[in-house]
Amino acid sequence: MGKYLVTGASGFTGSNLCRRLRKDGHEVVAFVRPTSKTEELVTLGVECRQVEIKAAGDVLNNFDGIEQVYHIAAAYRAEHVDLDEFRLVNVEATRNLLDAARANGVQRFVHCSTVGVQGEIEAPPADEEYRMKPGDHYQESKLAGELLARKYFAEGLPGTVVRPVGIYGPGDTRFLKLFRAVERGVFVMIGSGKTLYHMTHVDDLVDGIVRAGHRPEALGEVFTIGGDGYTTISELVNLVADVLGRPHPKWRIPFFPVYAGAVVCEAICRPLGISPPIYPRRVEFFQFDRAFSIDKAKKLLGYQPAVALKEGLRVTAEWYRANGLL
Repeated sequence: MGKYLVTGASGFTGSNLCRRLRKDGHEVVAFVRPTSKTEELVTLGVECRQVEIKAAGDVLNNFDGIEQVYHIAAAYRAEHVDLDEFRLVNVEATRNLLDAARANGVQRFVHCSTVGVQGEIEAPPADEEYRMKPGDHYQESKLAGELLARKYFAEGLPGTVVRPVGIYGPGDTRFLKLFRAVERGVFVMIGSGKTLYHMTHVDDLVDGIVRAGHRPEALGEVFTIGGDGYTTISELVNLVADVLGRPHPKWRIPFFPVYAGAVVCEAICRPLGISPPIYPRRVEFFQFDRAFSIDKAKKLLGYQPAVALKEGLRVTAEWYRANGLL
């Protein structure tokens, strides 16, 4: 049996995917950086290879024995990220991996994109055929990487694209600020709270990714992998309050003055090399719908989310408390 390659293995999704693949009995190789934290991966029995995925030769020289590729690695949003880094990691490194996979006869390549390539959803819920409208440099680079992968798949490389939705769960701190604000009684709703948002527990996401790597129906397709339903922001915040044992937040302020202030703040801070205390992308969370259909994944992959939202939020809150984060 060949080895399964996971890029981005030291990250939240990648590490959980490695754990699942090892549990399923597969040999796993991880391409890691010199600065990557690999202790957990080594404990799992993952073979960690220091590979610079932005260097085509380095990638090609380390593809021996690889049967499947799960490309999770990405340059993610950061307020001071070099825009060239988005292109180099999310597009050119993807090209290097695709080329190496094709040259080595890899049996399946699963490319992890994002629902962000569709931007704000004006007619929710959006399915995989909904129009593309990336809203920032990160989303634009992820769209370019996805389209590149789909081109290789159309030309014969056996592969699949998955688009995760709102990933959360124990081990991740993406939603920690929300939990902290509710826990401390200082959460303030920006706008109406009626905006739709879609969450996906990492265990469900990993199950969808693994199914995309094995089901013959997945070849050449794009799948949105999300939780079983979505909520309004108000409903989500109230669920967080419930699992924390805190009152439902009542404070609310208008969206547009806050958004305008965020735009001005970012315009002032960015040229000075200062991380803005508030910026448009974060405020947009409260205004733009992010709700998706997962019917295609259910139909073709047999995907069925197993973690109910409230239960997922509860175990996430427990992890935050156990690690002294709340």
